[in-house]
Amino acid sequence: MNSASGEGGATAGSNGIIAAIRPYTEPAPLAALFLGISSGFPFAMIASTLTTRLAQDGIDKKAVTAFTLAFLVYNLKFLWAWIVDGVRLPLLGRLGQRVSWMLVIGVLVIASVIHLGLVDPKASLAQTAIAAILVGVAGATFDIIIDAYRIELLEARQLGVGAGMSQYGWRIGSTAAGGLALVIAARFGWDAAYLACAAFALPAMIVAIVMGEPRRHREPTSRRTSSELLASIIGPLAEFFRRKGALLVLLFILLHKIGDTLANLTFRLLFEDLGYTNDEIAIYDVGLGFWAYLIGIFIGGILYSRLGMKRSVLVSLILMAVSNLSFAGLAASGHSNWAMAGAIGFENIASGIGGVCVVAYFSALCDLRFTAAQYALISAAASVVGRIATGTTAGAMIEGIGYEAFYLITTLAALPGIILFWLMMRAGLIDQSIGSAGEEDGETAS
Repeated sequence: MNSASGEGGATAGSNGIIAAIRPYTEPAPLAALFLGISSGFPFAMIASTLTTRLAQDGIDKKAVTAFTLAFLVYNLKFLWAWIVDGVRLPLLGRLGQRVSWMLVIGVLVIASVIHLGLVDPKASLAQTAIAAILVGVAGATFDIIIDAYRIELLEARQLGVGAGMSQYGWRIGSTAAGGLALVIAARFGWDAAYLACAAFALPAMIVAIVMGEPRRHREPTSRRTSSELLASIIGPLAEFFRRKGALLVLLFILLHKIGDTLANLTFRLLFEDLGYTNDEIAIYDVGLGFWAYLIGIFIGGILYSRLGMKRSVLVSLILMAVSNLSFAGLAASGHSNWAMAGAIGFENIASGIGGVCVVAYFSALCDLRFTAAQYALISAAASVVGRIATGTTAGAMIEGIGYEAFYLITTLAALPGIILFWLMMRAGLIDQSIGSAGEEDGETAS
C-alpha cells in the first residue's frame, strides 16, 4: 500500500515537473530565447565592454560615465518605431513586415559593432562616441523589431514564459558577448573582440527566417496622405493614453528602474577601482552573474505563475531595490572575491526575477496593432531617467561621496516606483491598463 502510494506520488511529481517544463519547449518561447540572445549583445558592446575598454585605456571616470549617454538612443527609439510598424521594405517586404526588417537591421548591427571595434579611444574619444552612438541606433532599432516579433509570436498565455526565455537569451547574449570580448581582447586586441561578437546578431535573423511572419501580427490601417502618416505616428501613443490610468502607468515606467540603472552602469568602475583583474571580472561578474541570473529567471517564472502578474512584479521591484545595498557592502569590504560573488549573485537573481515579471507586464500593455511603437515607448521610458542621471551625475557623485553612499542613494531612488505600483494595484489600474497583447479570448491577463 505504501509502495503504491509512493509510486503514485512519484508519478504525480514527475507529471508536475513535465507540465511545468513543457511550456518552455514550445516553438514560440524557444524562438524568444534566440531573439533575446541577439537583443542583448549590442547593449553589452556599449555598456560593460566599452566601459572596461575605456577604463583600461586610462580614460577618466567622468568621461567614461558620460559614454552612458549613448544609451539614450535606446530611450528615443519610440520616435522611429512607427516606421518598423508601417513602412514596407522594397523587395524583402514580400517576406513579411517583421521578417524583412529583422534581416535588414541585423546586417546594420553587425556593421556598426565591427566599426566600433576598429575605432581607437586613445586616438579620438569623439570618433569612439560616434561609433558607440551608431551601435546604439542599430541596436535600438534591432530591439524594436525583436520585441515586436516576440510579442506577436507568443500567445497571451505564453507572455510570462516568453518573457523568461527572452531574458534567458538576453543574458546569454550579453554575457557571452561580454565574456568573449574580454577573453579575445586580452589575447588579440579589441578590434578582434568586436569582430567576433558581431556574429551574435545572427540568431534573431535565423529565427525570423525559420519561424516566418508572426500569426498575431496585425497590419495598421493603410496610409496614403500626410494626415494619415501623422496619424500612424501619433496613433499608438493616443491609443495608449486613452486607457484609464495611463499617465500613472507611464509615471511608474519612468520611475521604477532609476536606482537599478544608476547602479548597474557603474559596477565596472567599482571593480576597476577595487583592483579586480579581467579574469576575476570574467569569473564573477560575467560567469557567476550569468548563472545567478538564470536562477533568478527560474524563480521569477515560479513567482509569476504562483502569485500572478501584479504581486510578482511588486516582489521583484523590492528585491531589485535591496540588491543595490550589496554593492555598498562590496565597496566597504574592498577587494574580496567572496564579497564580489555575494553582491553579483544577489543582484543578478533579483534582476532575473524582475526580467520575467516586469517584462511580462510591459508586454501585456501593448495593442497588437502597434506592438513595435508601443513597446518601444515603454521600454525606452523604462530606463531614460536612470541613464540621464548616470551619464550626467554618476561619475561626479562617486568621486564626491564615494561608492558606499552612492549605492545607498540608488536604493532610495527605487522607492517611489515601488510605492506607486502598490498604489496602482490597490486602485485596480493594473488590470485596466492591459492591452490586446495581454488578452486571450476576451480575458485580461491576471
